[in-house]
Amino acid sequence: MTTKHIYSTTNLSDLQLKEQGNCLFAARKYDDAINCYSKAIIKNPTNATYFTNRALCNLKLKRWELCCQDCRRALDIDGNLLKGHFFLGQGLMEIDSFDEAIKHLQRAYDLSKEQKQNFGDDITLQLRLARKKRWNVMEEKRIQQEIELQSYLNRLIKGDMESRLANLKLNGNGQDEQLKDKQQEIEQECDDHIQELNNIFSKVDERRKKRDVPDFLCGKISFEILTDPVITPSGITYERKDIEEHLQRVGHFDPVTRVKLTQDQLIPNFSMKEVVDCFIAENEWSLDY
Repeated sequence: MTTKHIYSTTNLSDLQLKEQGNCLFAARKYDDAINCYSKAIIKNPTNATYFTNRALCNLKLKRWELCCQDCRRALDIDGNLLKGHFFLGQGLMEIDSFDEAIKHLQRAYDLSKEQKQNFGDDITLQLRLARKKRWNVMEEKRIQQEIELQSYLNRLIKGDMESRLANLKLNGNGQDEQLKDKQQEIEQECDDHIQELNNIFSKVDERRKKRDVPDFLCGKISFEILTDPVITPSGITYERKDIEEHLQRVGHFDPVTRVKLTQDQLIPNFSMKEVVDCFIAENEWSLDY
């Protein structure tokens, strides 16, 4: 007969409970890990790390609200806790609180640079995703507003037509044939206005379908639209501040090609700058992207 291994937590210290929780987390036993971290918190509720560890378990289990609660408690203890901001940003993004998510993810990114912790790429990916999701929500709202506007204008045109037809019948003193011709003229004007209006909105819809920033116009590190592009000897274009931070924080090599790279080897990419500027000039919406 086989017996299951049972984790005894009765007489463990908070540090031992945390270590046991870490082992369970590594084994993907997230509920059991949460149990250990919770007991560690009971023994020592002032250790912010226990809350972020439990928050990460809840993040893995898609318990977004619980993740956010733990992160907020951790940040109450230590407002500069990188993982607290990082996990909170991810949890908030999943419950569609995009503005607050972006705020915390940006703070996590800034802390990763200040503390020289190698979280930068993971954070920028989540930051980019949060901004993309916020953009999509904003787009949906704009589309709904335009649909409502189009319907409203169509009703106004038809209402004007009906009013003109009613006045025509009320004040008509000509022959039936003349009244009929005038009626057809008013109806045709209405149809023409509606057709013209719908064509305008159709063109807006068509342009919106193309509202996407090509990857080659975005930096390889931050994934933001390039504003000060530089090119390396390997032919890779980066945003200047991003690649300079990489060289200072991570190491003197090209993050894509891994070839040795120093700051004095960075050359302004004027051709890319011109392409980006032209794109922005023709697509002002991209400034909110």
